[in-house]
Amino acid sequence: MSGHSKWATTKHKKAVIDAKRGKMFAKLIKNVEVAARTGGPDPAGNPTLYDAIQKAKKSSVPNDNIDRAVKRGGGLDGGGVDYTTIMYEGYASGGVALLIECLTDNRNRAAMEVRTAMTRSGGTMADPGSVAYLFNRKGVIIVPSENTTEDDVLMAVLDAGAEEVNDLDGSFEVVCEPTDLVAVRTALQEAGLDYDSAEASFVPSVSVEVDVENAVKVLRLVDALEDLDDVQNVFSNLDASDEVMAEAMEKV
Repeated sequence: MSGHSKWATTKHKKAVIDAKRGKMFAKLIKNVEVAARTGGPDPAGNPTLYDAIQKAKKSSVPNDNIDRAVKRGGGLDGGGVDYTTIMYEGYASGGVALLIECLTDNRNRAAMEVRTAMTRSGGTMADPGSVAYLFNRKGVIIVPSENTTEDDVLMAVLDAGAEEVNDLDGSFEVVCEPTDLVAVRTALQEAGLDYDSAEASFVPSVSVEVDVENAVKVLRLVDALEDLDDVQNVFSNLDASDEVMAEAMEKV
């Protein structure tokens, strides 16, 4: 899982930067709206909505924006958009596999924009199922490591269904089955441990190690995809040494 940890570290750091740029606000709001539409507007009875709201708040999305998204999704104001989830598969430089998760109200637009971004940034689209088997659906919770040790996290989540805890250099990543996500998140809360996000994710079962040149190309492609309004998440099986990743991040 070392490759996943390095990629998760990069993704987490990028997410912080993206949030500061305001780049992620629209995507986080969309998550809240869809969660409210799917499971109802009450966070107490809708764990997915609860986690979507918490993630939005952690990324400094204004409460008014969150409240409006809940009302739109829950049909409380008569508005809202009907979003569809679509998963595209592809390859980046060096044979790195990508899963591209879209949340869109226009399938044709999403498909065209994803294909264009892939082509322009050196990626190639893949047939459905040809990449997805390299990933497992998991629950992933990010816990900030400030004033918290790995042992603290392990003690809190071990009996709640957590499979592993990874040190991401500034935070801890707790991995579990998606069905155990609420139990593990609740265990952290009961232990008095704060968390940045809790959501279902795709974790690679096989990683591809790359050099600096290919790492830069992969990260630039991921950036291009994440810039698209319809793209919610990009999952990768990228692996690289800490030195390679650090150098690549400076060049992106």
